[in-house]
Amino acid sequence: METVIECRNLTHYYGERCIYENLNFRIAKGRIVGLLGKNGTGKTTTINILNGYLQPREGECLMLGHKAGQLPPEIKQRIALLLEGHVQYAFMNIQQIERFYSSFYPNWNRAPYYELMKKLKIAPGQRISRMSCGQRSQVALGLILAQNADLLILDDFSMGLDPGYRRLFVDYLNEYARAENKTVFVTSHIIQDMERLIDECMILDYGQLLLQKPIDEILNTFKRYRIHTEREPQWERLSGILHPEKIRDKVEFYSFNGPEQIATQLQQQNINTEQLKTERLTLEEAFIGLTGKY
Repeated sequence: METVIECRNLTHYYGERCIYENLNFRIAKGRIVGLLGKNGTGKTTTINILNGYLQPREGECLMLGHKAGQLPPEIKQRIALLLEGHVQYAFMNIQQIERFYSSFYPNWNRAPYYELMKKLKIAPGQRISRMSCGQRSQVALGLILAQNADLLILDDFSMGLDPGYRRLFVDYLNEYARAENKTVFVTSHIIQDMERLIDECMILDYGQLLLQKPIDEILNTFKRYRIHTEREPQWERLSGILHPEKIRDKVEFYSFNGPEQIATQLQQQNINTEQLKTERLTLEEAFIGLTGKY
């Protein structure tokens, strides 16, 4: 499949603090990929490097086959970027802002913009300054869709949106991207939204990329295990166990290992596994299991 975004051996520091070292990933055409990570792990940093706003200490990034920071105008026209924030020119109304932005983008398609405004029940003559914070955010998102770009990069798109507006936009973006074969690279702190939207999940931890996998694979194979036992397992002798915790006689941990493998490992330490429980996780729970609670 055609590669739309690729980062090779990306290393970046802020002063003496390492954000990540030798970060490698690629995003294929037509995929909706979510980048997750705790605060300070480098999500927005990665997007700023991709768009040439930051120069990494080492490594390189390519978008649509061209080096980040050196994108020719015809390539920039194929990329729509939304950073944290809201639409400008609040003195304009819905129609005026659409006409204004359309003059800058040769592939402009007003249809998805007005379709989204219709779903929001926003009148064409409504002034942006009189809208709620959530409505203004949706106007900005609608203008991004109207650019008709091949690649959409949305950094924390759900900021300022209430649950209803988030659900509306996530469903609309999902339908739009798949119908038009768009590639979407998105970050959000609202992980429930990502579970509804993305095909593939990347999780950044401090200094590294923990994984990049299809979301179905994560949800089908990564489990939480719980067992009651007076004996605390010798965790260093158990492979593939993440973030184990014992409180009194309750033991909890996470793993990609299957239940039979986990049971065998515990039995080898003379731990009774009759009450071993396996739990399927939401994406938010899997994120915590992979990165830790704190």
